[in-house]
Amino acid sequence: MRHLMSPLDFSVEELDKLLDLANDIENHPEQYAHKCEGKKLAVAFYEPSTRTRLSFESAMLNLGGKVLGFSSADSSSAAKGESVSDTIRILSCYADICAMRHPKEGAPLVASQHAKIPVINAGDGGHQHPTQTLTDLLTIRSLKGRLNHLTIGLCGDLKFGRTVHSLIHALIRYPGVNFKLISPDELRLPDYMKDVLHAQNIPYTEMERLEDAMDDLDLLYMTRVQRERFFNEEDYVRMKDYYVLDKTKMAKAPEDMLVLHPLPRVNEISTEIDNDPRAVYFKQAQYGVYVRMALILTLLEYAKED
Repeated sequence: MRHLMSPLDFSVEELDKLLDLANDIENHPEQYAHKCEGKKLAVAFYEPSTRTRLSFESAMLNLGGKVLGFSSADSSSAAKGESVSDTIRILSCYADICAMRHPKEGAPLVASQHAKIPVINAGDGGHQHPTQTLTDLLTIRSLKGRLNHLTIGLCGDLKFGRTVHSLIHALIRYPGVNFKLISPDELRLPDYMKDVLHAQNIPYTEMERLEDAMDDLDLLYMTRVQRERFFNEEDYVRMKDYYVLDKTKMAKAPEDMLVLHPLPRVNEISTEIDNDPRAVYFKQAQYGVYVRMALILTLLEYAKED
């Protein structure tokens, strides 16, 4: 049985194969329209989600399968006190594969240890979000043509952002990658993530102003600066406008730089950027369906072999 808890669960070679499959699905969707007939995906989402949950559902429906599950803890037996391990045992009786989101770090891992079906971590607290990372990698490789030799700006909430942490873990396996870490002091990348960069000799620069990072980026990965993370309102007001990407800041960027965002956005990317060809965050959401289709097929294939 094969599960996906972290982007590191796949080797670079396996990851390339998965992304190749996702690109083939993008180009030949009709060839995959019946691949999962008779199969069911359980979506066990203990906290709200739009893109991740619906893209999983869309992926399974596009493959000819069916979907069941719940979209919040309140609408499941978790509200009655049922454990994650018991819930996955039950879902294993009803479905062939499960995507689980949980606010508690490590909950999908616990589920995988008790499951009789493949389990996909669809986000666990501030820890990992591997399918968003697969989405990001597919977007970058499809639009830039490579995953190596990239200068990547990571902007916003780098302390609690699970998408940022997962993406760093995935990209440092490719040569020539370096990071510009753009955040307020309160939301800087945690020391344990910097330790990962140091251990791999990955160059990075920390900075506070977005304008100072724009001139040589291949990618800008925006995230939301959350008001609730600040100790006082004055600090939030001081910092929030630094992280609004608008036409003035985009004018400082290379013509081939890509802007990614895991979404949802609030005000950190001005809507005036949406028509800029470098803004690919809505394409990114579409790539999320293709890569989740590829992941479902891959994990079901491993399960069949077992």
